[in-house]
Amino acid sequence: MSQTFSKWRREHEATIKEVRYSLHLIRQSLLTVVGLMIIMVLIFIAIFAPWLAPYDPFYVDTGNRLKPPSRENLLGTDDMGRDILSRILYGSRISIMVGVVVLTISLSIGVPLGAVSGYFGGRIDSVLMRVTDIFLGLPSLILALAIAAALGRGIMNTMIAISITWWPWYARLVRGQTLSIREMGYIEAARAAGGSSYRIILTHVLPNCISPIVVSASMDMGYTILTAAGLGFIGLGAQPPSPEWGLMISIGRVHMMNYPWVATFPGLAILITVLGFNLVGDGLRDLLSPRLRR
Repeated sequence: MSQTFSKWRREHEATIKEVRYSLHLIRQSLLTVVGLMIIMVLIFIAIFAPWLAPYDPFYVDTGNRLKPPSRENLLGTDDMGRDILSRILYGSRISIMVGVVVLTISLSIGVPLGAVSGYFGGRIDSVLMRVTDIFLGLPSLILALAIAAALGRGIMNTMIAISITWWPWYARLVRGQTLSIREMGYIEAARAAGGSSYRIILTHVLPNCISPIVVSASMDMGYTILTAAGLGFIGLGAQPPSPEWGLMISIGRVHMMNYPWVATFPGLAILITVLGFNLVGDGLRDLLSPRLRR
């Protein structure tokens, strides 16, 4: 057993050193560690929300409405007597779901189009990039509002609307990377060896685009959650009685002067979540920078 482990370690010694150095760089950045802790806590809360929430987030108790934070309700109650802490905990599930679904759809559309456009160039590149420019020429939030209004209210329509406005950024990012990668020597060698264009894109081009994609996606996760909360705030996102954070702020804004906790705590949840993903995105950008890794 020990001989097998030693052999495996010798074969993967370079990878082990790279992982150790990466962990060292992460530990050197306090803000990155803080961001990772925020995200890990958020994921933990989303998974175990049914066990962590002290009350049913949908339970209406009109006799307990607009109560300030107390031992019974740590963050107070809203205008329907629902426990705000429980609703925030459950709302983390919606936020993570929105971020994951939007990024999955955006990457699934933008990455292949960007790679194909950059690799083949010519007329294909012109057509795909002109379509991309049309989407990029419109303010993303305004476009998302228009699409969400056309599709109708609801969290699913919100995710579709945000995805339609998000994919062009990934298409542009991957195209730029592909334009530089396709001129590399190993790409010419793959062509000379008889590799098909699509095989070269899958095995050589896209793997070398992973670093900027990961950095961009990690930061966009927070922006996606923020955009979904904005659509929920104006009534185009999640609908009552959903415990979505933007919708909770929208409900609480009416009582902001006399009962500020109703809107403040969901707002802090959004702030902390977006901050966590931004800190991790900045850390990954530094970690994956070739200049820093030297």
